[in-house]
Amino acid sequence: MAILVTRPHPDSAATAAALRAKGFEVLLAPMLRFEPVAFHLDENARFEAVIVTSSNALRALDESPAQRDLLGLPLLAVGERTAQAARASGFGNVTAAGGDATSLRDLIVAQARARRIRKAGRLLYLAAADRARELGADLGELGFNVTTVTVYRMNTVADLPPEVRDACVAGRIEAVLHYSARSARAFLDAVRGAGIEISALALPHCCFSDAVAAIVRDGGATQVAVARVPDENAMFEALDRALRSRAG
Repeated sequence: MAILVTRPHPDSAATAAALRAKGFEVLLAPMLRFEPVAFHLDENARFEAVIVTSSNALRALDESPAQRDLLGLPLLAVGERTAQAARASGFGNVTAAGGDATSLRDLIVAQARARRIRKAGRLLYLAAADRARELGADLGELGFNVTTVTVYRMNTVADLPPEVRDACVAGRIEAVLHYSARSARAFLDAVRGAGIEISALALPHCCFSDAVAAIVRDGGATQVAVARVPDENAMFEALDRALRSRAG
């Protein structure tokens, strides 16, 4: 029996390694694929800090000559995993929020109140093409000056890997992990397209947030567990709850 991980590479590999260390068999079906987007920054712009809501923004930045001009700035990351990726990319002044856009917004407000960044300064938000929330607009309403630059996109994957389809039909999948709303929607579309919707939706589904869980429930899943907070340890706790509930 295997746990199916639907998050994109390379995050899926890290999740798989953590699950295997806990004794689980793992199958991977990344439902989104990373693609960097060419971008240009105004050479005359002076930024107060950098904002990132995903480690994918840092992957995109690693491929850009603009990186060297930004490494000396404070970086405000959505969560600790993204913060670690920022440090690995060479940022020295990195602060992590609690794992979601709301906590990142609150962190930025707190940093301004503590005068670690100037509210009047320009913040550079390195963003995805498809955004569940317009963080730049949220901060703009609070009086911040935010420049949002699209640096990557996550393209939907239409089909499940053949080994995942076969495992689902054969009843060899124990639970499914969903980390984003878009990947959850893509998974639902893929199982419908493969004609395995009934067997796939009968499985326990573990979701990173209530928003992700709502999509999975609306799709027809009845066994849905939600992480109490948006981080991977909480996801694994949700998985344990889901498996205990199914066993009971």
